[in-house]
Amino acid sequence: MEEKTFTVSEINSYINRKLKMDSNLKNILIKGELSNYKDSYRGHSYFTLKDEESQIDGVIYKFNKDRFLKFQPENGMKVIIKGKIEVYEKNGRYQLYATKITEDGVGELHIAFEQLKKKLNKEGLFDETVKKEIPKYPKRIGVITAKTGAAVKDIITTINRKYPICEILVFTTLVQGDQAAGQIVRQIKHAQKFNLDTLIVGRGGGSIEDLWPFNEEEVARAIYACNIPVISAVGHETDFTISDFVADLRAPTPTAAADLAVPELMEIEYKIAQLNKRVNKSIKNKLTLNRTKLTHISVSYTLLQPHEPFLLFECGFLFEKKKKNTITYSCIY
Repeated sequence: MEEKTFTVSEINSYINRKLKMDSNLKNILIKGELSNYKDSYRGHSYFTLKDEESQIDGVIYKFNKDRFLKFQPENGMKVIIKGKIEVYEKNGRYQLYATKITEDGVGELHIAFEQLKKKLNKEGLFDETVKKEIPKYPKRIGVITAKTGAAVKDIITTINRKYPICEILVFTTLVQGDQAAGQIVRQIKHAQKFNLDTLIVGRGGGSIEDLWPFNEEEVARAIYACNIPVISAVGHETDFTISDFVADLRAPTPTAAADLAVPELMEIEYKIAQLNKRVNKSIKNKLTLNRTKLTHISVSYTLLQPHEPFLLFECGFLFEKKKKNTITYSCIY
């Protein structure tokens, strides 16, 4: 019986089919250390995953990077990779086709947060010297948040209670999900057309995934570029986002943001009343003093005996009689 001869392509294709039929290799988790990680001009990324004794080549395509990869992988990272193992038939080498990469022991969102924080801080977006001062007595405040929910209600209630003479403009947006960051950026740009004194950007509390739009780079750069002083109010007191660092002022909650944005009208009215009392008292004292001076001058010897020669210092003037019926006034100050 004649033995069958196979081409290299047939062998590689055969092995690949065998691997694809193995359910254990279709959706697998592998942990190891990243090495030789590099991006291609097409957007795909290639790498080697290794441990102390072995290694396997891998790739993550741009489509999966854009959807599932929130941080920038780096050489030396301990990671867990989810994907499948197949043969790349062109060179006969099996490799790991990754769909998701997470750091072993640390959440990928936390990594992405720290990486972006470091990047923007290095660029100077967090510098105190570039932050704008929040106006003390705003006439018009903008609020960018969800249309419904506790955040917008708390902000409006607080401002109306403390400073009801201020106008409030609400720019509604999604505050979580894949579409939220883009909407927030558009509303920040839109709000700059309304002559606002202050802009509050935020939402109520939630998980790190819920708050993530406020950790997106495009939102951070929009806040930094905004020509209105921005107060960031995202989540609860213990929550910190990239928006908090880049904004002109960080508030621990949406209610606190409203509290920081406006003064207490009753306190202003009290201060005005006190200043009014001080002004009236000052005017009254001045009138009393001038009235006393006038009385003193009116009974002075100078005016009662104008024909007698004398030298007299009175009210800052030297009165000197030179000739009959002639008096010369010389200022001595």
